[in-house]
Amino acid sequence: MSAGPALHGRADAHGADVVRVLQFLASFAMGGTERQAFNLAQGLDRSRFEPHFACFRVMGEFLADIESTRSPLTKYEIKRLYGSRTVGQQLRFARDLRERDVDVVHSYGFYANVFAIPAARLAGVHAIVASIRDTGDHLTPNQRRVQRLVCRLADAILVNAEAVKQRLVGEGWDGDRITVIGNGVTLSKFGPRNGNGRRRSELGFSPQAPLVAVFCRLNRLKGVEHFLEAAARVATRFPHARFAVVGEGRVVQDGVIVEGPYKRELKAHAARLGLGDLVVFTGLRDDVPELLGEVTVSVLPSLSEGLSNAILESMAAGVPVVATAVGGNAEAVKDGVTGLLVPPGDSAALAGAICTLLDDEGLAHRFGRAGRERVEERFSEERMVRDTQQFYRSLLAKKGRCVVSNPEESTA
Repeated sequence: MSAGPALHGRADAHGADVVRVLQFLASFAMGGTERQAFNLAQGLDRSRFEPHFACFRVMGEFLADIESTRSPLTKYEIKRLYGSRTVGQQLRFARDLRERDVDVVHSYGFYANVFAIPAARLAGVHAIVASIRDTGDHLTPNQRRVQRLVCRLADAILVNAEAVKQRLVGEGWDGDRITVIGNGVTLSKFGPRNGNGRRRSELGFSPQAPLVAVFCRLNRLKGVEHFLEAAARVATRFPHARFAVVGEGRVVQDGVIVEGPYKRELKAHAARLGLGDLVVFTGLRDDVPELLGEVTVSVLPSLSEGLSNAILESMAAGVPVVATAVGGNAEAVKDGVTGLLVPPGDSAALAGAICTLLDDEGLAHRFGRAGRERVEERFSEERMVRDTQQFYRSLLAKKGRCVVSNPEESTA
């Protein structure tokens, strides 16, 4: 897919400059990073900012949402981060950036950072932003070194949690170049909990059954096997409780998207634990807000995390949360106030926290209400967009590129 013809007319109706922001992602698979990129593009003040997208593969569950923003989208297909073809695509990217007069390049994650940042520097882009949205536990030591080296070419590093910043600083990154802007949730999608049992019935459960659910992309760092082990423990005390794993773990093989090995392993593990009909693997759902409206406890058993959208969305829906004390989880979940935190990899502790909430409906309700309030105060989409726009303005101002603020934004 190409970006189409170059856009013209840099000024809006009032003569103020419009900033072209290009967000570079590997693809548009369902995940927290992709959701935040979409939320940002959707929320940007179009009288001041013009979003563009670039990627390696034009694919993924978020593609339709990205296309709905009517933003230009360009593909730079590569098979590896080195080699003559990759260099050729980087040169093409640099040429496109110059021709389209892009002001800000904002890349997300290891592969996009390593590909896009040198090309953006070559193109002379005003502001280059590297986003790092996890603690990097999935990267090899060499990949960590490469990303750190490449990110020195960026003007700033944007992270979504203080825990991510501290991890980078601990590895020798310059903390003065790192800015923290938390994820933003579209609060209007998460209304009052209805509890009518319809979604539980669709899953094959009793409408009255307590429902304990995990919402995540299925990969090994999410620790879903520990959730299943906790579920088996919980079921002995609450035999009417039911469990759901909501999310997908697909991989690409020979250009075809297939079910990943981790999901197959989880299903086999559930069978060995004797969970049988007590647990369902739903795959991807496009009705997460409605499903959350019927969830009794939301669980995130991650072994590594940046700042989880699943936690924030659960809190926005008024659902009490049990999460592991890793990464930015503690920045979202205030232990004993909006949810409960447990050590990672400890299925017994996970089960105990779930049982506490199933056993005390009043406590669960208080946690849910406090969680909603915390998201409203600290993690709304409006705040994330506003802070990011100001972040872009600040970077551009340092380069002598002034951007007029929206009067309503300056008083927010």
